[in-house]
Amino acid sequence: MNNNIEALENHESLYALEDRLGISRRNFLQMCSAMAATMGLSGEAAAAMAEAVASKKRPSVIWLQFQECTGCTESMLRAEHPTLEKLILDVISLDYHETLMAAAGHQAEAARKAAMAANKGKYILVIEGATPTKENGIYCKIGGKTAIELTKECAADAAAVIAIGSCASWGGMPSTTPNPTGASATHEILGKPVVTIPGCPPNPYNFLSTVVHFLTFGKLPELDEKGRPKFAYGRLIHENCERRPHFDAGRFAMQFGDEGHRKGYCLYKLGCKGPETYANCPAILFGDVGNASWPVGTGHPCIGCTEKGIGFQKPIHALAELKSVKPPLGYPRIVEENGKGVSFAAAAALAAITGVAAGAGVMMAKNLGADVKTDLDETPKKSEKEGA
Repeated sequence: MNNNIEALENHESLYALEDRLGISRRNFLQMCSAMAATMGLSGEAAAAMAEAVASKKRPSVIWLQFQECTGCTESMLRAEHPTLEKLILDVISLDYHETLMAAAGHQAEAARKAAMAANKGKYILVIEGATPTKENGIYCKIGGKTAIELTKECAADAAAVIAIGSCASWGGMPSTTPNPTGASATHEILGKPVVTIPGCPPNPYNFLSTVVHFLTFGKLPELDEKGRPKFAYGRLIHENCERRPHFDAGRFAMQFGDEGHRKGYCLYKLGCKGPETYANCPAILFGDVGNASWPVGTGHPCIGCTEKGIGFQKPIHALAELKSVKPPLGYPRIVEENGKGVSFAAAAALAAITGVAAGAGVMMAKNLGADVKTDLDETPKKSEKEGA
């Protein structure tokens, strides 16, 4: 194995790869270096990954689709990024995929069984979409078999099982209340941990990096307690968000289109779930269309699609729980006025009405709460007129 990724540029295997993919060797090596860096791996690992992609046999992939919108597949193979599309299809041998394969009906099912038999114990099973479980799973059947039966059958001899997207990872949108079909996550069907790459849709680089790691080292990357690769889901979105400095300074957009929103202020008060959502969206962006190509960067709050119990469950404008960031007792305003604050009379009036302590805690509540005026705004004036 060559430990120097730069020396690989003139390797004969990369000339063949260049012809297959239609991308330069240098761009390919840069992509391998970026994947390794994203996973916290060394330059030697990047070289190993490049050699594995260029020379190793492509792993067979069986890709099942259940209760989903096909958005995960679209994000992997979208036409706007042909380089990634070609690379994914070059890294893996996609032997069964209902949306993409030319075969249909009995021929499609025969192709699946043939691929599983020829690659027993070596193929990768990818599941997209939630699995319905109510009434013995009758709400999703393919080739006469329920999604439950297909999952168990295909997982039995798989080298690895990857649940791609939020629906397969934890139920996603189909599992929202009242969940009439009993939509469930893949790991719940199998009764054992699987690799989960949540997102609605997930970032294609997280999937590609996971597969390349498996291809290179023969094992999956380190996972968290929810089965997510730590390199992609190890940190809160809030920690790397470009709007984080505005949060720390107390500058928030209060309404869509207001001055703060136009200036790029923090979207916490608009319901951004970044403080309680683990993903690498702000670090690697999404869509490869340039700067700020991810939801918060374009002005929309994070909805927490990678987190069970938040995405599609928590109201979109509900304030996020601050997982690791504790706010100060009060935030400075953009233009701080001197000599004014909460009067004793106002604090006393508020305490009498709500039965809570006023003071600095009240100011924090005003800063972090919804943009709703309270009696606190008017009480000082009334009290002063009355000589309080």
